Amino acid sequence: MVGMGMPAYGIQSMLKEGHKHLSGLDEAVLKNIDACKQLSQITRTSLGPNGMNKMVINHLDKLFVTNDAATIVNELEVQHPAAKILVLAGKAQQEEIGDGANLCVSFAGELLQNAEELIRMGLHPSEIIIGYAKAINKTIQVLEELVEAGSDTMDVRDTNQVISRMKAAVASKQFGLEDILCCLIAQACIQVCPKNPANFNVDNVRVTKLLGGGLHDSKIVRGMVLKSDAVGSIKRIEKAKVAVFAGGVDTSATETKGTVLIHSAEQLENYARTEEAKVEQLIKAVAESGAKVIVSGAAVGEMALHFCERYKLMVLKISSKFELRRFCRTTGAVALLKLSPPNPDDLGYVDSISVEEIGGVRVTIARNEEGGNSVSTVVLRGSTDSILDDLERAVDDGVNTYKAMCRDSRIVPGAAATEIELAIRLKEFSLKETGLDQYAISKFAESFEMVPKTLAENAGLNAMEIISSLYAEHASGNARVGIDLEEGTCKDVSTNSIWDLYITKFFALKFAADAVCTVLRVDQIIMAKPAGGPKRDAPAGMDED
Repeated sequence: MVGMGMPAYGIQSMLKEGHKHLSGLDEAVLKNIDACKQLSQITRTSLGPNGMNKMVINHLDKLFVTNDAATIVNELEVQHPAAKILVLAGKAQQEEIGDGANLCVSFAGELLQNAEELIRMGLHPSEIIIGYAKAINKTIQVLEELVEAGSDTMDVRDTNQVISRMKAAVASKQFGLEDILCCLIAQACIQVCPKNPANFNVDNVRVTKLLGGGLHDSKIVRGMVLKSDAVGSIKRIEKAKVAVFAGGVDTSATETKGTVLIHSAEQLENYARTEEAKVEQLIKAVAESGAKVIVSGAAVGEMALHFCERYKLMVLKISSKFELRRFCRTTGAVALLKLSPPNPDDLGYVDSISVEEIGGVRVTIARNEEGGNSVSTVVLRGSTDSILDDLERAVDDGVNTYKAMCRDSRIVPGAAATEIELAIRLKEFSLKETGLDQYAISKFAESFEMVPKTLAENAGLNAMEIISSLYAEHASGNARVGIDLEEGTCKDVSTNSIWDLYITKFFALKFAADAVCTVLRVDQIIMAKPAGGPKRDAPAGMDED
């Protein structure tokens, strides 16, 4: 930094005091690449079924124990601008497909590491970018050729076909439990799959996590599971109409918010009585409309509850407005803003609402078998919160994979078979190219080795042996040979039925390559002085009461 008395010169005379300016290969490009490599080293060890878990504690002291790259990357607050680009690529993958974020970030890191070697050899970043761009186009072309024949005509309601496509995604989160989980997820998805599968809504498969028991106690409920008890004394009701009030069921429904001047005891009594009569009249109107269940989005008043009991109405309270919205979608009810007599059209319908006890927790289950827009809930059981969270992520991946296969059901061989085949084809392609970008293409091809190498390393196998035997098998024309992690050998993946969705691979590789080119295009970093007033002390810690 320039001292106060000295005249500023060069770029410093142009920018405000306190800025940072990094330029050139060493300062900017290689520093960026280094940051991205660090990020991808974090995610890479949790790639695949034997991936290790990461323990992330975020700024709110919440603990995450997971190998789901999307969660890890979201919770690490990545500061470095270049590494952030990789994070965004991972997030884009998560938004688009819901699985494969790890492949995306790890592959991008690998590409950048190879780019660094090329830069140190003396290639200019723009030549690398051109090479990588050619390579990714070729990759996408080859990927289409690797699609398994006949996999594009798939019945999304056929459980076996669904499970075979979902298995890889779920196994990479919960290895060893994928068979149980896939059955649950497939059932849940197929139950709520609409007539046109392209309209499948991920939000219709809910997860309720209940402590206690084990995964084998998990089950599917056709309908919604609310983690609360019914308010009144009526705990079970069959085939009933439902009225939903978003604003709560309370005496404040009588519109007197003014000040009332009361002179004598008589007036006070009459005033209370009229209020009581008003509430009774409203509840009675709801009961007469045919509704047997009242669902409230806010507080339920004592007096209102008393009248609900008298008119034999079951009362539920759903405090989360999202849950309330889902409840309306399951039952087909319309949420009314305040306690008022409902129109027949506003009422919803449920087959049954009952309060049951699962593992010592009282839950209310609203079942709806008929409705097409129904919701199905996967009730997960496990011994600790972090196990349940991780199971939920696995279910989430499964459901997202189902949505992806409704869009495009083509599959490619999994277990790193596709990656090795891509590596071989791109190597051949690079030899045909003239000019400096052939080096970039050949490095791009090498980057695919990251996947089998990582899968083997995470499983504790000898990576070099595995990769060379994979190359040997593929060179002799077996494009479907991948790693069998349980036996630690290479074999045809179709015997174990390990398939990856084409669309997941397509987007993961594409986003990774785009992110890498974006990072490589940067040759200067100019950071302004961070804004912010004087530093304040952290607030004092709260006492434990």
